[in-house]
Amino acid sequence: MSLLTAAIEFAQSHEVPWPRDPLADPSCWGVHHADPPPFNRLRGPVHTRGPVSGVVWQHGAELAAWGEPDRADLTFSVAKTCLALLAGVAHGRGLLPDVDEPVVERVRGIGFETAHNRAITWAQLLEQTSEWEGNCFGVPDTVDRYRQVSHDPRPATGVKGDARPLQAPGTYWEYNDVRINQLSRALLHLFGQPLPEVLRDALMRPLGASDGWSWAGYDDAWVELPASAGRAARRAQSVPGGTHWGGGLSISARDLARTGQLLLDGGRHGDTQLLPAPWVARMRQPCKIAPFYGWLVWLNRDGRAFPGASADSSFMVGAGGHYVWIEPALDAVVVARWIDPEHAPAFIGQMAAALAAAQ
Repeated sequence: MSLLTAAIEFAQSHEVPWPRDPLADPSCWGVHHADPPPFNRLRGPVHTRGPVSGVVWQHGAELAAWGEPDRADLTFSVAKTCLALLAGVAHGRGLLPDVDEPVVERVRGIGFETAHNRAITWAQLLEQTSEWEGNCFGVPDTVDRYRQVSHDPRPATGVKGDARPLQAPGTYWEYNDVRINQLSRALLHLFGQPLPEVLRDALMRPLGASDGWSWAGYDDAWVELPASAGRAARRAQSVPGGTHWGGGLSISARDLARTGQLLLDGGRHGDTQLLPAPWVARMRQPCKIAPFYGWLVWLNRDGRAFPGASADSSFMVGAGGHYVWIEPALDAVVVARWIDPEHAPAFIGQMAAALAAAQ
């Protein structure tokens, strides 16, 4: 048995212990159960999932695939990285020229006007240090204070949902999905266009992605976009940066590999620079107060967060065992879906050995 086959079989033998149908055993599916009531419920659509699946690309070509690599499945927080990509699109278009500019300078009327929030910058939202305070489509940011997540080497100590004292924006790192959804809301208003349309036209179609992916919001997350140059006023849905409370990005493993390859190639696809190269490089720079994190990607600078991957690697990670591993040292992109997170480190180690052997 080859090293590559062994790594794939290892992944397939360690499926995440979530039911494939969310309705089969709702108490064992998703991450919303840890939230204080009444916020421990789904607010948007979800759907059945496939088996452990994935693809491996090396040197820009597909090396292997398993499971159902063309099935559009929910990705949970992998969608966060897509928000960083869209912010890069905005930067490239001149809509977001300075990430250190306060958000309120360009987006008004959605919750950045208070004395605390008016100093928050786009960069702080992207690195999860904003400490934004407020309510985003019915969910207060306090619901996700004291959040504990995998790969955080300094887990918070406190009761999730308690009103942890706020710090000055930029001085405290916290993985907080309400604040991520507020970033998405801000980008929606910045573009003046639904984010799924921007993602489709700016990135997915140029990358040759399928038409099977979708990005859904919460049932009540609708806003009125005013008329702008060339566009009539319209009603649009704000999409979340995950599936914490339902909705989110449903996409195939192969389409995720395309986005990973775009990052590996510095934002370039063929002869076209889809994202500014400096933006992509900045996404991989460590946050000063949380060096394990970049702009909505996880990093491995100490080599311990993702054993087996190089110190230059980066990861899109989502609950339920979703990993998009971007590995410059091996010129590779690996996508794994629905693998038990407890066994992800062993899979990464095995796959790193297989890719090294395949070089």
